[in-house]
Order: sequence, then C-alpha cells, then structure tokens
Amino acid sequence: MSEEAKKHNYSADSIQALEGMEHVRMRPSMYIGDVGVRGLHHLVYEVVDNSIDEALAGHCDTIKVTINEDNSITTEDNGRGIPVGMHKKEGVSALEVVMTKIGAGGKFDKDSYKVSGGLHGVGVSCVNALSEHLKATVHREGKIWEQEYERGKTLYPVKTVGDSDKTGTLVTFKPDPTIFTQTEIEYNYDTLASRLRELAFLNKGITITLTDRRHKNEKGEFEGETFHSENGLTEFVKYLDGNREPLMQSVIAFEGDKNGVPVEVAMIYNTSYAENLHSYVNNINTHEGGTHLTGFRRGLTHTLKKYADSSGLTDKLKFDISGDDFREGLTAIISVKVAEPQFEGQTKTKLGNREVSASVSQAVSEMLTDYLEEHPDDAKTIVQKVILAAQARHAAQKAREMVQRKTVMSIGGLPGKLTDCSEQDPEKCELYLVEGDSAGGTAKAGRDRNFQAILPLRGKILNVEKAMQHKVFENEEIKNIFTALGVTIGTEEDSKALNISKLRYHKIVIMCDADIDGSHIATLILTFFFRYMKELIENGHIYIATPPLYLVRRGAKKRYAWSDKERDEIIAEFGDGCKIQRYKGLGEMNAEQLWDTTMNPEFRTMRQVQIENGSEADRIFSMLMGDEVPPRRDFIEKNAIYANIDA
Repeated sequence: MSEEAKKHNYSADSIQALEGMEHVRMRPSMYIGDVGVRGLHHLVYEVVDNSIDEALAGHCDTIKVTINEDNSITTEDNGRGIPVGMHKKEGVSALEVVMTKIGAGGKFDKDSYKVSGGLHGVGVSCVNALSEHLKATVHREGKIWEQEYERGKTLYPVKTVGDSDKTGTLVTFKPDPTIFTQTEIEYNYDTLASRLRELAFLNKGITITLTDRRHKNEKGEFEGETFHSENGLTEFVKYLDGNREPLMQSVIAFEGDKNGVPVEVAMIYNTSYAENLHSYVNNINTHEGGTHLTGFRRGLTHTLKKYADSSGLTDKLKFDISGDDFREGLTAIISVKVAEPQFEGQTKTKLGNREVSASVSQAVSEMLTDYLEEHPDDAKTIVQKVILAAQARHAAQKAREMVQRKTVMSIGGLPGKLTDCSEQDPEKCELYLVEGDSAGGTAKAGRDRNFQAILPLRGKILNVEKAMQHKVFENEEIKNIFTALGVTIGTEEDSKALNISKLRYHKIVIMCDADIDGSHIATLILTFFFRYMKELIENGHIYIATPPLYLVRRGAKKRYAWSDKERDEIIAEFGDGCKIQRYKGLGEMNAEQLWDTTMNPEFRTMRQVQIENGSEADRIFSMLMGDEVPPRRDFIEKNAIYANIDA
C-alpha cells in the first residue's frame, strides 16, 4: 500500500486507545478547563482539594501552600497520609495508583470520604500528568515514603527514606511548559490567596498558609499570609461587605443538618442597591446557581413576605412586592455539602439535586423567623428597605420600557453615536467602547469598517455601584450601550434577567487612555458589566484594549512600548539619540498608529476580562466604586504598578 493510501486508510489500527494519563496530556482542557492562566492555577486547587477532603473527614487541620523560586508549587497537610500499602488489583503501591491512575482515590469510597470537593474529580493524578516533574512524600506508619514522576510516569517504585513521628502528605510539582504554551509558568499570588482565603472561610477551624518564596518583604522574610476562620460564613460575609454600610449590627446565620443535608447560610443587608449571592457546593463556587440557591430565595421571600404583611408596613403599597425586592442590598453566602452532587449548566457549576432545595428553604425560614422575632428593630429596617426597593423597581420598570421603546422607534434601533460595521455575523463583529468623542473620531478613521464598530462614551459613565436601578436605566450612556449591543433586561419572572440572544457583537472592547482617568473610566464600565451584564463577562465577550505608552524613534527605526521596562529595553537596543513620545491619551495617536498598535488583530494585545473568583471580584468592585476611601487608596497603592485594572 502506498504512503498516500495509508494516509486515507481508516482501519482498526487507526483507533488510538489512550491510557488515562496520555489522554490528559493530549486533551488537558477537558480536565482542567484550559491550558492558560486559569488551568495553571487549577492544578494547585486540585492538590489542595485532597487536603481539604482530609479536613472534611476530620483528619487534618493545617494545610501549607508554597510558591517556590522556580514557580513550582509545594502543598503539605497533616492528614492521614495517602496509603502506601500494596494495591491488590494493580499490584503496586496505593500511592502510585493515586498518582498515576485517573479516577483512582479514596473519594469514591464512601467509608473514607462522605463528602469530597473538587469540580472535575480528576485529582492529583491529572496534576501529575501535566507536570514535568512531581514528587510525593508521605508521612505514615512511622516512616517517610517517597516517589517521583516525570510527565506522569514513575521514576522508581515507592520507597522509604526515613522515620517520622507525624502523618501527612507533601506534594511538589512543576507544571509542564510543553502543555501550558498559552502562558508563562508563573503563579499569581493574589489569585491563589483569594481561593485559599475562600476555602478557610468555607471550612472553619482549618489553618491554611500561603508562602511566596519568590519575594521578600522589608524584614527579609518571604511574603505570605495565614488564613483561618473560627466563625466561617459569618466572617466571610463581613469580609465581603467590609466596604459597604450595613443596615444591621449582626449577621443573620444558620448552620445545621436539614433532611440529611449539611446547610450553612450567612446574610446581611447593606445600604447598596446590588444583590450579592454566592453559593457553594462542597467548596465549589456554583456561579450558575442551582437548587440550593432556589431554596434560599424561596425561603427568604416566603418568610420576609409573611412578616412584612403581618407588620402592616406594606398596606399602602399599590403594587405587589416581588422576590427581587427582598434581595436588594443583600449579601448572602449559601454553602451545602452533598454526598453525590449532580451538576448541570454550561460550565457544570449549577447544582441539580432536587432534595437540596427543600433543605435550604427550610433552614432559611427557621433562621429568619427566629431572627426577626428576636430583633424587631432590624426587622422593621429590612421591611422598609424592601418597600423602597419595590418603589425603585416600579420606577426602573418604566425606565426600562423607555429603553425598549427607544430601541424599537429609533432608526434601526441603534443609538445615533454608534458607527456600525457592515458584517452581520455577531461572532465576527467587535464593538469598541471609546472614551470621548476625540478618541472616538480617531478610532472611526482607523478601524476596519467591515467588522469593527465604534461607540464613543461621553466622559465618565454613571457609577452603578452607588445608583438606584431606575437611575441606571435612565442614564443616556448606559441606554446607548444597551441598545447598541441589542441586549434587553427584565422579564415578568425576574426584573434583572438578561437576554443576550440578540447580542450584536461577540467582542466588546473597552478602549480608554492609559492613564489614571482612563483606568477609572474602564473600571466604571467594568463595574456596569459586572453588576448588570455579568453573563457577557462569564461568556468571554468583554475585553480591554491595551494602547502603547511610548513611541521610541531613532532615525528611521521606531518601536512602541507598553511599559517603562519595555521602553528602556528599546532605548538600550537602539542606542543614544532616541526620541521618546509619551502617549497621554488615545487622541494623541493618529488613525494609522491606533490601528497598528491597538486595533489590528494581527498585532494588537487585548486582555479578556475573566472572573477568577466571584466573591473576591464582588468585594473589589464594591471597594473601588463604593464610599469607603481608605481601602480603595490601599488597593491602588498596592496595585499602582499595573497600568490598567485586569478584572
């Protein structure tokens, strides 16, 4: 058979039966989501989840995570230690089975773990497969056991290397750069800290430390933090709401077992107009919600409505109070532990277990009934807040109707300032939200009119963090964004539901000046998307353009620089006699320069906005856009090195 014939011959030999570890290496995104920054950090979470499972089973209370100088990661716990005895079926040490067999582990044995965390269930073997080197050290049965691996393959059988008077597991791994080709192997301290802090709140009593051996502080010590919570979700709610003004002195909290489901809830009302609900199942952030969130909303609405009606405070209202009204200005965390969770939704983070809804609803009803009876002043304050929310919703509904009517009656349903593109396929279309008419004019001249549309925004848009809902919908710039995107908001069932089925652009690019004002405007726009169009962020439609800061010239040579470091490197390369132009705004570039550096798909650098941690993003937006100045100043000083805010 010729070589050409062999290429097209589809036979039994064409079928590849990949072993588990080989399949992980060939299709890593199936197991960890992606091979970019998110997937890189997910490796750490998979290893830490094993330690958390030991803690949930009552065998571990200390977990240590270290970022090493070479960006390898070490995790250590004081649990029982992974078993090292001979596995009857596999004929090798149980440690080797756990480390090299996908789907192996104690989580599937309900006698070992009643509940286990981790979304994908692939565990440490997946981490091993995607690491260029991994070393597992186990303290167990009075000895220290060890085994090393390269890209998932064992280097030697499990061996003893010493005696030990403690128990626990220590894993050090270095991600494989041939797998993570989309990003540098560089761990972000703040990203890891956010998740570990979250885990400490969700699992009270556990101590988790994070140490960064790449950086030292002024005292010559490695940077690091210790996360520990004695009161769990109560402290978590206070942490998230630290930059908002509370309506009550204490957090309303519940913890207990309802119908065999461990339920923990904490909530507090504040003076803001945002609803901030964060739900977890076995430590997984279920940002798509599910039955536990449905149960919370049902229990909250039923109990508060019953109290409000009996109080007589709502007698003069001329319209009904909706479920939304009871949740305005509410920050709440719902955490359940489910033995066999069933996940649904686009990203498999929506809980589907029906039995959980009734358990959470019952828990919330009991919690709220007791609190309202024992705190009549707080109860009255909550009901008055609900009444104001209902009145504001009624006004917002009229404002929304005006937006929809404007969309239908205007020419083509589009705002006059929008310079649209000719392409009709939304997947190919880009909308640039540009700061000011001047920069908007340059962008219009420099764009590719086939697929790039321009919408100039006048000055700083409304700070939605501090505005009532109807004020948001009455704002001209925000109305223009809604109508340009083709997005509608509000249904009979849910006044905040977003309909993006007719989204006209799949890339929405925030393009602002590379200065403090530009960063502030970008943050205002991001806050609007986060509070009112979060699905656009979650679906990967929001981007931030990165215009250059400098143009360096020497004779006929010229090059753009996006940072001071890059500028200095270019100057060193070009030699003496360089002329440096500092771009203070987009308007200082001509159309050709803006296209070359910021809008041309072949050469531009755009950052996709992603929500790595929903609760932490909520806290940061409330801090940046809220009333409290000191925490905002501290955050800006700490992050001043960055030219733009990357959410």
